[in-house]
Amino acid sequence: MLTGDMLRRSAERFPRKAAILWQGTELSYRDLDLAANKLANTLLDLGLSKGAKVGILSRNRTEYGIAFFGVARTGGVLVNVSVLYAPEELQFVLNKADVEILIYEDVFEEKVAAVLPNLPKITRRVRIGSAAGDVPEFYRFIEGASADYPKVEIHEDDPFCMTYTGGTTGRPKGVLTSHRNRAVTAHTVMVEEAIDERDVVGIVTPMFHVAALNIMFQPAVLAGATTTLLSKWNVADFARMARETKLTAAFMVPTQVSMVVSDPEFDASNFVTWRKLSFAGAPMPDWVQKEMMAKLPEVKLTQIYGQSEMGVLTSLRHWYLPEKLGSIGRQAYNVDVAVVDPEGRPVKPGEIGEIVSRGHNVMLEYYNEPEQTRAFFRHGWAWTGDVGTIDEDGFITLVDRSKDMIISGGENVYPKEIENVLYEHPGVAECAVFGIPDDKWGEIPAAFVQVKAGVPVTEEELVEHCAQRLARFKRPRLVRFVEQFPKTPIGKIQKNILREPFWKDREKKI
Repeated sequence: MLTGDMLRRSAERFPRKAAILWQGTELSYRDLDLAANKLANTLLDLGLSKGAKVGILSRNRTEYGIAFFGVARTGGVLVNVSVLYAPEELQFVLNKADVEILIYEDVFEEKVAAVLPNLPKITRRVRIGSAAGDVPEFYRFIEGASADYPKVEIHEDDPFCMTYTGGTTGRPKGVLTSHRNRAVTAHTVMVEEAIDERDVVGIVTPMFHVAALNIMFQPAVLAGATTTLLSKWNVADFARMARETKLTAAFMVPTQVSMVVSDPEFDASNFVTWRKLSFAGAPMPDWVQKEMMAKLPEVKLTQIYGQSEMGVLTSLRHWYLPEKLGSIGRQAYNVDVAVVDPEGRPVKPGEIGEIVSRGHNVMLEYYNEPEQTRAFFRHGWAWTGDVGTIDEDGFITLVDRSKDMIISGGENVYPKEIENVLYEHPGVAECAVFGIPDDKWGEIPAAFVQVKAGVPVTEEELVEHCAQRLARFKRPRLVRFVEQFPKTPIGKIQKNILREPFWKDREKKI
């Protein structure tokens, strides 16, 4: 299935139904379909060639949805760019991705202007929201174009979408995917998260990330559901949107769920229609899940696990709780997943191995990164870099990122094991454990902790809490309290930022 056909078919089934709701506006499936055609034909009339890169720098809004399907129908590639990038990062990504046409929201004019002299490949710009000088406004740019479906030969394995890794280690990499790659993920999500035409799906994480764009927006359109977009996360705005649009389903990162259940102004009447919540991106503390189930018992939770490179890999549905609480679920519908040893052989239940996948859900490549692409594909599998175990029923439990493992005095220490113990303390809201250098042991565990409001917690108390539950060498040797954590757009704590000051000007000894 081609991406453009997902929208076309839903427009044929539900022409007058709302496809996108945003800030009081409504765009029907028929009008979304026609607008996507207009954008595609405008770009083709400009001479956009197959495989050419169109960048988009925008918050969640209606034009993003039009651009997603419009570029897909040209045979070009939509490059989804983080709005959080500093100018230097923005310049790096746009050049690295070979972007020729840039569609950007007017609120980012200053950032774009700062790097434009260093972007020689960009030949055309389009502004979302307003025009400026010779840069046309989005809807003016496409007006007058043919609304017919473009006559372009596109194949399922042609590239169409590029998102960038979260950048928790080093420079972000461009994950280049095909129509087929993302179609597999869209069908997987539609089944595992039970999305159907009756749903109003909240898109509340950034659409430049795979979680919102390909793991929520695309499956919602495939199903013929209505999507409601939140441009910037704010718990009060989310509550208002949920009430006004009669939201039924949403994907959120654990931090967002925590903010909902901890909101002093929480009012369950805002969420009377909400029935489905999926989450991923970071561990969900047990206390958050319990609060969610207590305050909104009609909302059924589904934990998913995946990566930009592979889409959704596992799913833990609500009916497996509490028996399988702590796992990330088992192999999702329509994908192949295994836990293997370094040679690609499946490990026995309970043994530690790396989580891998193979099949049409897996990306084409890291764009223009041949060495990293070769390292990603080994022994017939795509390797996640996540270490875990699998039980007799096929349920997988994450142990940690393979790169995050601490070697202390010759012993392997997995930060996630320590984090899980810290989360058992009633005063811990969020935490991050990583290795810091030590002259005697090589590395020792350090814990950064955010405590719950109004709960007094001391460093000595947390160290003792861990010492009672873990081997002595695993207890944190340093505990530092923080107000908040640096995070990726999908809610992952950026341990590299926390770790860097400790390792600066010193090579890590392993």
